[in-house]
Amino acid sequence: MTTLRLYSYWRSSSSWRVRIGLGLKGLAYQCVPVNLLTGEQHSEAHRARSPMGQIPVLEVEEDGQVLRLVQSMAILEWLDERFPDPPLLPADLAGRARVRSLAEHVNSGIQPLQNAIVLRMLKERHPGYEKEWVRHWITVGLQGLEAAVNHGPVSRFCHGDAPGLAECYLVPQMYSARRFGVDVAPFPTLGRIEEACRALAPFQAAEPDRQSDAPPERTP
Repeated sequence: MTTLRLYSYWRSSSSWRVRIGLGLKGLAYQCVPVNLLTGEQHSEAHRARSPMGQIPVLEVEEDGQVLRLVQSMAILEWLDERFPDPPLLPADLAGRARVRSLAEHVNSGIQPLQNAIVLRMLKERHPGYEKEWVRHWITVGLQGLEAAVNHGPVSRFCHGDAPGLAECYLVPQMYSARRFGVDVAPFPTLGRIEEACRALAPFQAAEPDRQSDAPPERTP
């Protein structure tokens, strides 16, 4: 028997990606909230799970052993290897490389520039500039992602007719773009794919507002 426990925060895009992946795989898991606003991620208990004090952490209990996985990409790739059906990656080599690159457009090309610790430092050093910064880099990143998706064959999702790894990254990023005041209308292909995803139950269940630790009163 395999038991899965996800240490998560309701509005963390990295945690959201893993929730989507677990949902697409049809895997049951326990979600354990880690409150980033109170600094719980820096507690001794959490650092024992995640040395950098980050989320998500996927804790796997299997055959009497406990495995703790960190970093959304590593977690999702592990899930795809351990529970291969349905797959998050295409069967062909070129397709897998393409989908990984689309996910990395977000994971490496956008997310680090909108990270809360980056924006906090910018706000402290140059008050107000953090808003211009984050909108600029999200816009640049989505421009590149829109072009990259359109360079491939036309399909319902980023690559093919079923959602996978790329969509685990796309949907939370589109949410973040709107949250930071970025106009996503210039990215119609990404918007179309996002809409198709959010009509599906695994994506709906992973939405931030549906998480147990989502506050009753939202802040921007």
